[in-house]
This record gives sequence, structure tokens and C-alpha cells, in this order.
Amino acid sequence: MSAALHQHPETPIPAHQAGAVSVRPLREQDLPAGDRIFRVAFGTFLGMPEPETFLEGRDFIRSRWRTKPTGALGAECNGELIGSNFATAWGRVGFLGPLTIRPDYWDRGVGKRLLEGTDALFESWGVRHAGLFTFAQSPKHVGLYRRFGFFPRFLTAIMAKPVVSASGQPTFVRFSSLSASRQEEALRACRSLTGSLFEGLDLEDEVRGIQGHRLGDTLLFWEGARLDGFAVCHFGSGTEGGPGCCYVKFAAARPGPDAGKTFERLLDCCDSLAAGEGLSGIEAGMSLARDDAYARMLARGFRTIIQGVAMHKPNEPAYHRPDAYVIDDWR
Repeated sequence: MSAALHQHPETPIPAHQAGAVSVRPLREQDLPAGDRIFRVAFGTFLGMPEPETFLEGRDFIRSRWRTKPTGALGAECNGELIGSNFATAWGRVGFLGPLTIRPDYWDRGVGKRLLEGTDALFESWGVRHAGLFTFAQSPKHVGLYRRFGFFPRFLTAIMAKPVVSASGQPTFVRFSSLSASRQEEALRACRSLTGSLFEGLDLEDEVRGIQGHRLGDTLLFWEGARLDGFAVCHFGSGTEGGPGCCYVKFAAARPGPDAGKTFERLLDCCDSLAAGEGLSGIEAGMSLARDDAYARMLARGFRTIIQGVAMHKPNEPAYHRPDAYVIDDWR
């Protein structure tokens, strides 16, 4: 997800912007400025009358930094933070964003510098498939990422629905309720499930980050001794979900002939978790390459609230396939 927007290329550089831009690790003391840049950049692009209120109540900057501070980069000029980007690794799968730049530095090559640093991080981590979510309607956004080898492949629908509390929903286990040894078993089971969807896909760091920083919880849906599905969820103040929303950052059902029905039960588990937390809504991202999973979400009452495009490097689908019953978005 990017708000590295472009002004007219011939706009002169003001004197206060004339210093060299450097890219460095983002530090904890940068987070308030980084959060403000994130909101103002996106709010400005979207034409909000008060840009700083973009996604008010939700936190994508501090939560990403806490989960993986080594993946956070800051752009600095004249001693001031002017932008940031975040690299996330789900095992051998990586994605970047939010990439945001202070509006008075748009079209100054800052995004390019941040992407160069992000590329280096992915290479050092051994990422074999990288991606991002950006504005499908913006040729300049797509063009910037194309120069770094990303190819636009599939629309991604960010979908939402009200929470419905109903009886008879399937039972699940919260990762937070497990002993340390059982948590290790659960992580191995999650790794086995995601590895069957795409070799090297591993959500361990995401699950541990949510647990360690109390950003939400991970629900585990078992069929006897077999893990059939799990969902990594943010909710509460200071999280990517915010105080009233269960944001399903990633979820996956075990592949096979019953994957569609398992996916529906997993959606019911998410409803049950959200209801138990007193939340009013659920938000989840769905690649439209997964057409049957998308149709099942529509049937469950999900509706698209925003839509972007997933860009892939290399130009391959990875686990964005019709037979993969996965929820995610690379914002």
C-alpha cells in the first residue's frame, strides 16, 4: 500500500527540501511522525477534508514496527523524517507497505530510495516471492513498482460485514489460551498447512507478534488432531483493526476437496471470535483470483469497501489461485 504520490515533475525544489535524502532504519522515536505522515499522505491522496483523520483509531505504523522493527525503514532529509516503508516476511513470502511520503516531498525520488532499501531486506531474508497492494487506478503507482520488477496481477477486495452472533457455530481454540508447548505444536501445524498452499509460506512471526504485543489473537480450527484452518486477527486500540473491528490479516483453510466448506466454517469462527470480543464488524482482504472463496464471502454477507491491485514479483500467482482458500491483503 503506497501513498507516494507525484507532483508535476518540473516543480522546483524549495530551499528547505534541498538537503540529501538518506534511508535508515526507522527508530521508535520516529513513530509519532511516521504515523502522522501515513495519515496525511493517504488522506491527501483520497481528498479528505481533514487528511490526518485517515483510518482514525487504527494503527498500521506502530504495530508493524513492534512486530518486525528490522523491516522498518525511514527516509530523512535535513534531520526530519519525510517518509517510511515496512517490509514484512511470511517465511519466504514478503510484502511491502505502507509506503508513505510527506506530501511536500512527493515526486522527489523518495519512494525509489525506500524501495531500494526494501529490496535489499527481502534479498537478505531469502524471500522468493514478494508482493504489495496499491491503487489500481493510479498508473504512476503501478509504474513505480513495475520499475522494481513487480507486476500487477489480481484485484484485491477489502471486504467488511457486521458481526453476527449465532448459535451452533464451530468451536475453535485461541492461540493465547495454549501453553507454551502447545503453542509450538500449533505453529508447526500452521506451517504445515500454509506450506501445502505455497512452499515457504509461514505465518509464525505474525502469530508471535500479535501474541507478544497483544494486538489481537489467532484462532485455530481443529478437526480432531488435524488443524483444518486458522485466522490471524487484529482487534483493539492500537492495532490494525482498531477498537470496533476484527481485521482478519490472514486466514487459510486446509486445501482439498472439502476446502470450500472448511473455509465457510473458518468464517463462522471469525464471527464468533469477534462477537466474543464485543466487536461490531469484520474486515478481510480477498484476492479475486480466488473466485470461489470470494463468492463464499459474498454469500456470508461481506461487501467490498475498497479495491486495489496486488502486484507480484516474480510475475507468478504464488498462492493467489482458485484452489487456495486464503484471506489476506498486502496493505
